[in-house]
Amino acid sequence: MPVKILMVCLGNICRSPLAEGLLASKLPKEKFTVDSAGTGDWHVGSCPDERSIEVAHRNGLDISKQKGRQFKVSDFDNFDHIYVMDSSNLSNVKNMARNEQDKSKVKLILNELFPGENMDVPDPYFGLHDGFNKVYAMLDEATSNIADRLKAQHS
Repeated sequence: MPVKILMVCLGNICRSPLAEGLLASKLPKEKFTVDSAGTGDWHVGSCPDERSIEVAHRNGLDISKQKGRQFKVSDFDNFDHIYVMDSSNLSNVKNMARNEQDKSKVKLILNELFPGENMDVPDPYFGLHDGFNKVYAMLDEATSNIADRLKAQHS
């Protein structure tokens, strides 16, 4: 049974699709499954933002086939690890938790780089184009740490 990891942001079109694509590219598919979701429902069924697709493509990843979906309570049963992009996502997801076991699966992704600092991955949606490059770089580094740890734990 593969280890399942879920990446969560607000709309599931900018940050979490990048995190999903990055982490999936760093883990063996036979041992790990990576998915993404949003806390909001605005982009259910939509492809990632063109700017996320573009920055991923420039870095050798194709995330264009991903489809947005909304986080649901059953995700606590279906995933072993849930990484959220910011404190708002953290609050929204933890508020849906049914118990402490659910809550224990949820972590801020940048705590992988800055333990205990509870830093947010900025949402690049309304920002300048370069925001997507910065977000990609942050998520690339964070997902490398996650991949290294998970491969060591599940080898």
